[in-house]
Amino acid sequence: YGVATLRGQENFDISFRKLGDAPELIVALARVKHAAAAANRDIGVLPAEIADAIIAASEEIENGRHVDQFVIDLLEGSGGTSINMNVNEVIANRALQLLGDEPGQYDRIHPNDHVNTGQSTNDVVPT
Repeated sequence: YGVATLRGQENFDISFRKLGDAPELIVALARVKHAAAAANRDIGVLPAEIADAIIAASEEIENGRHVDQFVIDLLEGSGGTSINMNVNEVIANRALQLLGDEPGQYDRIHPNDHVNTGQSTNDVVPT
């Protein structure tokens, strides 16, 4: 994960139950990111290389990997923003690794600009 997740951890340590304690929710959110990346690739909004890396990272999460990276409190008080950003950052960083880059090289794959393309927290989390 990245700095937005770290800030969310610091600001919203409320229930001691983390996003990683709800694997069904993680899988559902990864499926939303997967579908959005595919749609954005298909309409030409995201380059295929970036979208395909996001899809591959999302599929790993859908298959139960990287659960330890989902550290935001389930009762975070930001209306779901911290949860959405935790997912965006994990996917962006893993997609970067799949392309041979270091996590955090957000000029290539950015959590908001690429993973969250065409979405908002109000779309993703309630879905």
